[in-house]
Amino acid sequence: MTDDAAAAPQHLPVLPDADWARVLCAVAHPDDMEYGTSAAVATWAGRGVEVTYLLLTAGEAGMDEPPEHVAPLRAREQRAACAAVGVSDLRILDHPDGMLEYGLRLRRDVARVVRQVRPDVVVTANFDLEAYGGLNQADHRVAGLAVVDGVRDAANRWVFRALAEQEGLEPWQARAVLVSGHGRPTHAVQVDEEAVAASVASLASHEAYLRHVAGHPAPEVFVPQMLRAGGRLAGTEYAVTFRVHDLGGLGAKGD
Repeated sequence: MTDDAAAAPQHLPVLPDADWARVLCAVAHPDDMEYGTSAAVATWAGRGVEVTYLLLTAGEAGMDEPPEHVAPLRAREQRAACAAVGVSDLRILDHPDGMLEYGLRLRRDVARVVRQVRPDVVVTANFDLEAYGGLNQADHRVAGLAVVDGVRDAANRWVFRALAEQEGLEPWQARAVLVSGHGRPTHAVQVDEEAVAASVASLASHEAYLRHVAGHPAPEVFVPQMLRAGGRLAGTEYAVTFRVHDLGGLGAKGD
């Protein structure tokens, strides 16, 4: 190896996503996909990939207003955020915001949607204890673990047998789980300026929510900064980075 080769930066490999048909994004709250990850969604949707958003809660505890007012407001804002990146399939579960509990009910609900959507891959957000510059929020930690387990449950006929026997939902094996916002990413999705602008618009769609977050940076400043940071890791101008957990099929197309 030459000195120049030894000194060359080791960029993240490009995520092998060219043959994907369906992606499921499963996170805890409205707005969780909007912090840069939605640029990858806009890129996928722009080439015809069907993307579904699954929110485990309605985000009703995220604002200092009555939850019965906040839940429908945040759903409207999330629908606008989805439209900005080409997503039409939005599903919101009824688990309590701020009190999301890991358990069989949550795992089953995730597994059910995985079997319904039959995605090539499932995207979730960083669920480490320490994340985003501090201690990660409780729902984020629970959601990520439940998504990982629910994806595996969806592939196992003998877990949540009623999904097949009573609901007609046959097992489905996703090819990989992608964790966005992770401090140790393994792959990148290169995104262009149009996708960056769509991601900015998706976060800006949460207008009422962002007014309740003291000191929140402007989406048009914050999102491009994050995507440029990803680009530096990927050797391009802008990128979304993921920690990818291959479930045995990332290199092979599913049915």
